[in-house]
Amino acid sequence: MRETSARKRPERESPPRLSGRQIAAICAGNALEFYDFVVYAIFAGQIGRAFFPSDRPSVSLLASLATFGVGFATRPLGALVIGRIADRAGRKPAMLLSFSLIGVSVGGLALTPSYATIGVVAPVLAVLFRLLQGFALGGEVGPSTALLLESAPIRRRGLYVSLQAMSADGAVMVAGLIGVLLSTMLDAAALDAWGWRLALLTGLAIVPFALAARRTLVETLAMEEALPPRAVVADTRRIVVLGLCMLAAATVANYVLVYLGTWATTTLGVVQSSAFASVMLVGLGGVLCDPLSGWLSDRFGRRPVMIVPAAVLAVLVLPTFWWVAHHPTPNALYGASTLLAGVLDLSTGTILVAVAEALPRARRAGGFALIYAIAISAFGGSTQFAVAGLIRFTRDPLTPAYYMLAALAVGLIAMWRFPETRPDSPV
Repeated sequence: MRETSARKRPERESPPRLSGRQIAAICAGNALEFYDFVVYAIFAGQIGRAFFPSDRPSVSLLASLATFGVGFATRPLGALVIGRIADRAGRKPAMLLSFSLIGVSVGGLALTPSYATIGVVAPVLAVLFRLLQGFALGGEVGPSTALLLESAPIRRRGLYVSLQAMSADGAVMVAGLIGVLLSTMLDAAALDAWGWRLALLTGLAIVPFALAARRTLVETLAMEEALPPRAVVADTRRIVVLGLCMLAAATVANYVLVYLGTWATTTLGVVQSSAFASVMLVGLGGVLCDPLSGWLSDRFGRRPVMIVPAAVLAVLVLPTFWWVAHHPTPNALYGASTLLAGVLDLSTGTILVAVAEALPRARRAGGFALIYAIAISAFGGSTQFAVAGLIRFTRDPLTPAYYMLAALAVGLIAMWRFPETRPDSPV
């Protein structure tokens, strides 16, 4: 009798059904994060000249990249603060707060006048908006992933959560397309003056619609299950360490692939437009393979769908980079981007659901947010700088492949030791 009655608890048997509009609203924060990342990377030179003018272009560029990097520093803080709100007050209020802050920060940066107009206040505001954005993004992914997981039908959790990764890769694809269009249609003066601002504001357009849809969401955190003070969950530390290793490996691999176009341009001499196109293909690979990864994990389990593609990718990385290095043509770059991104995303789409599923409900939003934020902060903000520095030091064009291979080795060990989390019954 007790078992029957437990199975009838509403929040476990009948999760709230989400409309396509609501799912899009949940995933919008992750999409805007990656859209902003790629747009900022593409237009780092223009942003540097707007806020950090210098007689030496390299100084402006470095200042711009440093401003971009400071946003990573506040992500763990945002994960801690907003994640705790999600695990105590609910997923919905935390998601409304984080996405509102994302809108303010992205819009604020896009609309901040240049150094020529307001002087030193311009770079100060740029840094403050990046810090605010990092804080908001750090707190966004945990509550949104938890709500997707907890709202999904029990046998479709992998598919639902993989839509988070698909939205991010879709945003990368759109950002690459925007970069191609603006760099083709506008001259250098227009790009410096307002082109990069238009690119950021284009992404901002989704904010009011996503906020309106998020207000219609049903709360999935049962308040009596909210985290009590000083609660200790057995085995959580092991899940955190392994999850951090897996997400760090996926982060390094993804950022190396985004850097692939820059590597081909700066190291191999491939034209800039081909680099933008390769970024689009990296995003397209994720759009196609992320949901496939989630669907496969619902059928065959999380562990095999994480491990097999990651192992295949480890085998492919070195020969693929070698091929591009010895055949530095746009077609070789496009083929490498599509192949490696597709295989990678067959694994990473499942990593998200496995880590979120392994965490107890009362710690899920905050725990996942913190693991994700630390992985992104430590490795997302450093990978491209590390790869560029190592290429310069070693003078070996295959350095990005070695760097990715090392990360994949760590990730595969963690995946092998990670428990199978595909449930037979609701959490």
